[in-house]
Amino acid sequence: MPKTKFQNIVFTLMMSFLMVYAMICYNIALNIHGMANHVFIDAFHELTIMWPVAFLLEFFLVDKMAHHLAFKVVKPGDRPFVITLAISFYIICIMCPIMSFIATILFKTPGKEIISVWFMTILFNFPMAFFWQICYCGPFIRWIFKKCFH
Repeated sequence: MPKTKFQNIVFTLMMSFLMVYAMICYNIALNIHGMANHVFIDAFHELTIMWPVAFLLEFFLVDKMAHHLAFKVVKPGDRPFVITLAISFYIICIMCPIMSFIATILFKTPGKEIISVWFMTILFNFPMAFFWQICYCGPFIRWIFKKCFH
């Protein structure tokens, strides 16, 4: 997908924004036991913290790790769709626990139960992050990216 450093920055900004925003909305809805219109506005308060964190993690650390892990499973000659799925899977496997930990510390009051609250946060977030990345966010951002960078 991205061919240059600039394109990689743009792609990562777009992907991290949509993933983080959706996951924040999801977590707020979990906390209030349902969805409401104000969730979409409330999410912007956490987004100002979590989006830059996600971007920096993804751009400088996770993307390289995910590619390394993915190419232990797939080969460069495999279908691009399979390669994309493998990379996306490993990104989620790495990002979800890290971002869940940061959110647990910043937005929950775990106290001495920090490990159990963190694990519970991962347990709730991982299936949603996986589904959102593979089925919606990933394809949508790749489509937009292709429109912007032919």
